[in-house]
Amino acid sequence: MTRRTLSSGELDDVLATCGIDPAAVLARQELTEGTYNTAYRLRTADTGYILKVAPDPASPSLTYEQGLMTTEALLYREAAGLPVPQVIHAERDFLLMTEIPGLPWYPNKPQQDKRAKLRGELGEIVARLHKITGTGFGYPQLGLHGSWRSAFRQMVTSVLADAERYAVDLPVAGEKVLAALDSPAFDDVGHPVLVHFDLWDGNILLDGDRVTGLIDGERAFWGDPVAELVSLALFKDIRADAAFLDGYGPLEFTEPVAHRLACYQVYLYLIMLVETVPRQSEDAGTRRLITRNLVASAAKL
Repeated sequence: MTRRTLSSGELDDVLATCGIDPAAVLARQELTEGTYNTAYRLRTADTGYILKVAPDPASPSLTYEQGLMTTEALLYREAAGLPVPQVIHAERDFLLMTEIPGLPWYPNKPQQDKRAKLRGELGEIVARLHKITGTGFGYPQLGLHGSWRSAFRQMVTSVLADAERYAVDLPVAGEKVLAALDSPAFDDVGHPVLVHFDLWDGNILLDGDRVTGLIDGERAFWGDPVAELVSLALFKDIRADAAFLDGYGPLEFTEPVAHRLACYQVYLYLIMLVETVPRQSEDAGTRRLITRNLVASAAKL
């Protein structure tokens, strides 16, 4: 676990820095979800806030996880017209934002008869997200590249280096993954769009029969919109989600698109597998699930 818990005095100091009078906060609750950042729910007489605090910089982490708070703030500011939190104050180690109404899709699953409508609505929201374009490719906190191929190669190389640094025994050969990046399929990505890259059900908020929020955007990058489809169908195949695709709009799963999608699946599952070591995860069942899907995705390369 990398989570950092603040003392009452430390929390007061952060609130004061954010322009919030600690005496005006009527309720404070540390949220238990997540294994990286620490989050607090705060309530004043008329407003609800979420405060996220980064781990101690000295704690073990992956290469791309440096400065994630600034990237999360960037995503929310860029996507201000979408159902995302409003940034109140952001610094490298903490982020104060408004609380969005609703409960996470997981574990609070909607009724089956509402699922198609909600997935279609989610598809429309993600399509709007992908209309936001940037000036370069890659993770904002690490510096942008002039091409997606260059940016993604660095992303993959970094996580493979993290695996070596933490002595993670990978079930796929790094050389095979890197060779797949030479495919001309990556030449088709001509301009960078804003990709959340962590839109699994736990980061999608629902309120009744509508989607009210996309949260936890710290792992965002500028890149290929196809990469978004991995977490949206975590351990599944997005092509089976007709309702989402109808909402998202035209998307042809040509051979180049399918190749890139498999590469992004491999990348995400590599991250999920490698991070179990610095986070000291003892969930053997989840590790087996990740490994099984990583091997299956790598077989498509």
